[in-house]
Amino acid sequence: MRKLATLLALTAATPAFAASGPFFSLANTDFVVLLAFILFILVLIKFKVPGMLAGMLDKRAEGIQSELDEARALREEAQTILASYERKQKEVQEQAERIVAQAKTDAEAAAEQAKEDLKTSIARRLAAAEDQIESAQASAVKEVRDQAIVIAVGAANEVIAKGMTAADGNKLIDAAIAEVDAKLH
Repeated sequence: MRKLATLLALTAATPAFAASGPFFSLANTDFVVLLAFILFILVLIKFKVPGMLAGMLDKRAEGIQSELDEARALREEAQTILASYERKQKEVQEQAERIVAQAKTDAEAAAEQAKEDLKTSIARRLAAAEDQIESAQASAVKEVRDQAIVIAVGAANEVIAKGMTAADGNKLIDAAIAEVDAKLH
């Protein structure tokens, strides 16, 4: 059917109908050209050139379709990979935020610990300084008492030496011995 429609289309619209003179004569160039054209078309049909052209076009269409399918598959794969990388990036970002938050918490805890250690150290040093002050004060009081005793003994010695006789001295010595003896026993 296709062949017949092609043949009718070729013969119906030829310029051979516009020529003058007898059309079906070999002297008419239009008729000769028409015969050559019909013969050419028949040779093409005989060697199945239209089928080969259709086959080539079908192969090309199939190749283009396969390339489109492959491009579509690659696009989907790229979208999948992109989504995967975006998900990984989000996970890494969240992990970085957690690390920063943990570092801040650790830094704050370390600062608090340092403050507590500093307070403890200051309290310890203040206690040590107060102990040194008390020790120095006690030492100074002891030295002042000792010095006062030395001065008092020296003054008492002078007073007693001037106003005391040997008999009074012996009485005092005997009384001191008795007092020491009473305190020791």
